[in-house]
Amino acid sequence: QVQLQESGPGLVKPSQTLSLTCAVSGSSITTSYYSWSWIRQPPGKELEWMGVIAYDGSTYYNPSLKSRTSISRDTSKNQFYLQLQSVTPEDTAVYCCARSKSLLVGSVNRHEYDYWDQRTQVTVSS
Repeated sequence: QVQLQESGPGLVKPSQTLSLTCAVSGSSITTSYYSWSWIRQPPGKELEWMGVIAYDGSTYYNPSLKSRTSISRDTSKNQFYLQLQSVTPEDTAVYCCARSKSLLVGSVNRHEYDYWDQRTQVTVSS
C-alpha cells in the first residue's frame, strides 16, 4: 500500500519560507522511473503544478515559481520536500504531493498521478 503523508505548518507569515514534507511509504522515491511532484490550489483558482523531483534526483520547476521554489529529498528517510521562499498571501493554497509512474512536468491532470496525498492547507498571513 503506497501512502504519501504530507506535513508542515498550516500558517506561515509573509516573507517567510514555507516548508513542507512528503513522507512516502510503500514505495521508494529512488525507484525508476517514478517522479514526485508538488501541486497546489489557491482558493477559487485552478490547480498549479509547482515542481517535481525524479527518481534520480533531477528537479524541474514551474517557471513562474522557479526563483522561489526548491524541491529536495532525503533518500534515507524516503521523504521529499518543498521549500517556497518569500511567501505572500497569494501563496495561500492547498498543497499536495503526488507520485507519477514516469516524469511529468507541468501536469495537473490527476489521472496522470497514481498516488495523491491528503493535501495540506497552508495560509500565509501575519
